[in-house]
Amino acid sequence: MLGRARTPFRLRTPLGVPLRQIYRPISINRVLLQEQKKQENVNATDGVETPKRKPLSRIPIGAIPEANSQKIGSSGNVEFSTWKAVVLFALVGTAVTFFFKREKKRLELQKEADQNRGIGKPLVGGPFDLIDTNGEQFTQEKLKDKFSLIYFGFTHCPDICPDELDKLGLMLDELKSKYNIQIQPIFITCDPARDTPAVIEEYLKDFHPDIIGLTGTYDKIKECCKNFRVYFSTPRDVKAGQDYLVDHSIFFYLMDKEGEFIDVLGRQYDASGAVEKIKGHIDAYVPRDQRNKQKNSWYGFLFK
Repeated sequence: MLGRARTPFRLRTPLGVPLRQIYRPISINRVLLQEQKKQENVNATDGVETPKRKPLSRIPIGAIPEANSQKIGSSGNVEFSTWKAVVLFALVGTAVTFFFKREKKRLELQKEADQNRGIGKPLVGGPFDLIDTNGEQFTQEKLKDKFSLIYFGFTHCPDICPDELDKLGLMLDELKSKYNIQIQPIFITCDPARDTPAVIEEYLKDFHPDIIGLTGTYDKIKECCKNFRVYFSTPRDVKAGQDYLVDHSIFFYLMDKEGEFIDVLGRQYDASGAVEKIKGHIDAYVPRDQRNKQKNSWYGFLFK
């Protein structure tokens, strides 16, 4: 069955709407397009470029949006703040590490000094009553309010005592020049029969001028050596001109400001090593009353 051929396009007219009202917008648009083309042709012939239309966006082409610029600025601030925070953290970390290392060393030296004074061990040091090179009395009371370094020897010692007294002089000078620390150096003879105040005064002229020389009777020297745990072998009854040997311990005894023993420095230390040891003990020194408070406090376990 053959049907009618359908047209490719057929405008359907709405019911009740005149045909001329439908075609009017189309004809107007065509007229506007034609006028626009004529104007473009006229501008082209006159050499005038047609101005480009501005984009619908209010932001010019190629410009950075304000929001993005704020983000960039804030990102820069964040990066700068982060850099400052890293530097500050590094500085604080270094300071804290240095503080804890120093405190750890101080506590270790304080514990060492307390152990040297500790219960159950023979006490080093004690009362003594001697005389200096001026013939004046010198007792343990003169050890207070200053750090002291005591050495036991005798003026007829051939080599060890001179070497140790030379080292003592170097220690005193280095403590003064390097750390501005002054301690009281004391030389106590183990040979009271031959080492009179005048002999000791003449002997010490070859060494540091600050060294204080002490002597006394045989019994008082023996008692002093016993209190400091110094080996003493000097014979009691010695005749004038008699030659004899004197054995003694070769140590420096470091005493605190209360006249109490801190540590002993043997020949294993050279002058500089002894200076650093003394400096550490002086920095770590805590008076007896404060030490007792520390041990009885809640953090007393740190000092045990």
